[in-house]
Amino acid sequence: MKRNISLRHFRSFVAVANTGSFTVAASQLFLTQSSLTATIQQFEEAVGVKLFDRSTRRVVMTPEAARFKAEAERILSQFDGAVSDLEALSQGRQGHVRIAVVASVTNYFLGDAIAAFRQAYPKITFSLHDAGSEQVEKMIANGDIDFAISTSHHGFDELVYTPLFEDRYGVICAASYPYAQGSRPLKWADLDPAEYVGFTEDTGIGAFLRAHAGKPGFFEQQHDEVSRTSSLHAVLRGGGRYSILPALAASSIVPAQNSRDAEPAAFVFRELSSPRLSREVCLITRRLRSLSASSELFLQYMREIISEKPVPAGVRVLGRRDKKARQGV
Repeated sequence: MKRNISLRHFRSFVAVANTGSFTVAASQLFLTQSSLTATIQQFEEAVGVKLFDRSTRRVVMTPEAARFKAEAERILSQFDGAVSDLEALSQGRQGHVRIAVVASVTNYFLGDAIAAFRQAYPKITFSLHDAGSEQVEKMIANGDIDFAISTSHHGFDELVYTPLFEDRYGVICAASYPYAQGSRPLKWADLDPAEYVGFTEDTGIGAFLRAHAGKPGFFEQQHDEVSRTSSLHAVLRGGGRYSILPALAASSIVPAQNSRDAEPAAFVFRELSSPRLSREVCLITRRLRSLSASSELFLQYMREIISEKPVPAGVRVLGRRDKKARQGV
């Protein structure tokens, strides 16, 4: 059956639900009471559910309507916000972008993208959320943010995951630690689980390694844990410990040595093999929901920076043809 449901039905439903009166709701919507009543009846017939119990004094939502009300209000809020954003953008290039970006992307790409974006759109503001992959997926599904650049944790059906780049895992440790010596990739069999600093299971890194390393006994042993890459510096700098990170995340701790006169690195990153693992960092959006105009604009800048900026060894930007850029310069 074809359902001719529009925002008019949603607005009428929410107005009646909030006021508990067809008369008051009709006045707020600048409709006649008979027109509002007909709209609600059309809505009920289209969805096959009774929405209100009517009495001479009060209109009360049915249990089904009460459960639906929050979602209806969220849809209207998102629609009104998107229209307001588009109008402001066309008139004064104003708007607001709500995003969550995995820490390594924040450190390596986000600052450049925001700096370039602000030159063209100085009145557009940002809300940047720092959260683990599990929480990020929930935030997108709930409409709390516009999009994210992160890794898949649960892989929700209502979300769309568009791969942007692959990031190879390796060992990071202080330069004085034994694993820092040598140039060949380390193997999992070389690693001591007792000295491993892991990531909690609610993080993308922690969940990925537990699921794909094929080393369940390795993670079951007692070891130090962190929930943010920013905490690793403090834990590893004293020596005696190592961690496992994707190459891009490690780059914030192990700066590139581009000069012969550069001081020796305090930390070392070595690729890990047997098995060789890579994480896939994706653009995450909600299925069947368009981005706001300002978010769409900023995403274009973000994609351009990711596509053009040289990346560390171990990072492969998908769709990039420049081999030197893929390998880092």
